[in-house]
Amino acid sequence: MAGNPIRVLLYDVETSPNVAYIWGRYEQDALGDFIKQRQIISIAWKWLGEKEIHCLALPSFKSYTKKPENNKPLIKHLHKLFNEADIVVGHNVKDFDDKMSNTDFLKHNLRPPQPHKTVDTLEFARHKFRFNSNKLDDLGKFLKIGRKVNHWGFSLWERCLRGDKKAWVLMMRYNQGDVRLLEGIYLKMRPWMTNHPVMTAIDQKEGCPVCRSKN
Repeated sequence: MAGNPIRVLLYDVETSPNVAYIWGRYEQDALGDFIKQRQIISIAWKWLGEKEIHCLALPSFKSYTKKPENNKPLIKHLHKLFNEADIVVGHNVKDFDDKMSNTDFLKHNLRPPQPHKTVDTLEFARHKFRFNSNKLDDLGKFLKIGRKVNHWGFSLWERCLRGDKKAWVLMMRYNQGDVRLLEGIYLKMRPWMTNHPVMTAIDQKEGCPVCRSKN
C-alpha cells in the first residue's frame, strides 16, 4: 500500500502425513479412503527487518486439549499473516507451502487472502544457478549460511501426533530453523533477482527496486 512500509513475510509450514491402510512398504496405493488426511500442524514466520522468528503449532491453542487435530485456529492465524503481507517469501512455496495453505483455507471456509507478490527461492535457485542440490539444507551449507535443525526423522512427526510435548518443542524449533535459513538464502540471492517484485512500485518511494536502498 502506497505510503506504508512494505511487509515482507518469510514463512514455512510443517504438515502431518496422510494415514492409510497399505499392503506393503514400497510403491503402495492406499486401500480405500485415507484414515486421516494431511494438514498443516505448525507454522513459522518472520517479518523481514524484524529480529524475532515466530512459531505456532497445534498445541499453541486452547482447543488442542479437547480437539488435538483441529488446526482451524492455526490456519486462521496464517490467513491473517497473508492478509498483512505485501510480499511472501518461501522455499518451494509455490508448489508446496502456498498450496497446502490454500487447501486448509478452503477447508475452513476462509476467503482467499488479499493479493500479494510471491518469491520462491527454490524456483529462483533452479532458474538462475546450477547448484548440485537446491534443497534448503544443502543451499545453506553451500552458501555458508547454516544448516537445518537436527531431529529424530519421521519419529518426530509420529511423536507429535501422539501428543509428546518434547517432540512438539523440537518440531517448532525445526520449523523456526527453516525460516532462519530461508531468510539468509533469500538475502544472499536477492541482488540476482531481476524478476523480484518491484519494491518501490509498492510504496512509491525512491531507491533500489529490489531492496529500496538509496545507495
